[in-house]
Amino acid sequence: MDYPGNLYVVSAPSGAGKSSLVKALRELDSLVQPSVSHTTRAPRGQEKHGREYFFTSDQEFDAMVAANGFVEWANVHGRRYGTSRKAIEDRVGQGSDVILEIDFQGAMQVKKTFANAVLIFILPPSWEELRSRLERRGEDEAAVIETRLVNAAEEMAQACNFDFVIINEVFERALFDLKSIVHAQRLKYAAQRRARADTFESLHIP
Repeated sequence: MDYPGNLYVVSAPSGAGKSSLVKALRELDSLVQPSVSHTTRAPRGQEKHGREYFFTSDQEFDAMVAANGFVEWANVHGRRYGTSRKAIEDRVGQGSDVILEIDFQGAMQVKKTFANAVLIFILPPSWEELRSRLERRGEDEAAVIETRLVNAAEEMAQACNFDFVIINEVFERALFDLKSIVHAQRLKYAAQRRARADTFESLHIP
């Protein structure tokens, strides 16, 4: 089904800077709205329920899975994350541009439901920099960091399945790349045809 809004899906290994880039994009482009995912993990730092995530119990998550309430969900680092199907359909159906921050498994699932979704993968400039960023965050113990690095190898091997790849070496340059992708997508024929159907019809363009 075609929706008037655009759906952007951003994936990356932990520590590549995905969340920082998406946050900066949203500060510059008010038309891009986030989709708040559900997760069974505990809040980190200043995270709040309903803002960064909907923090749910395993039982609540199971109930949503059983009700087919997720367009995608996955087990990541021992915790589950899911994206509400209805929330996405409502927003893009109203013409809003929605951006998701999810892992590569979820991105592939979203693409099956929303064929027009734009998949964007964020890469670090090197293994050394990825390790350094994970260590500088100060959120995880050494063993957890090693697990994240092992998982990163599997995750980055999936970049070939995405529409766009951004290497986050210089933050400002990576942000410019992300903005360019979002803007270019809005100007594609199919996207313009969906978003401005009245204009196309008045001009007798099929």
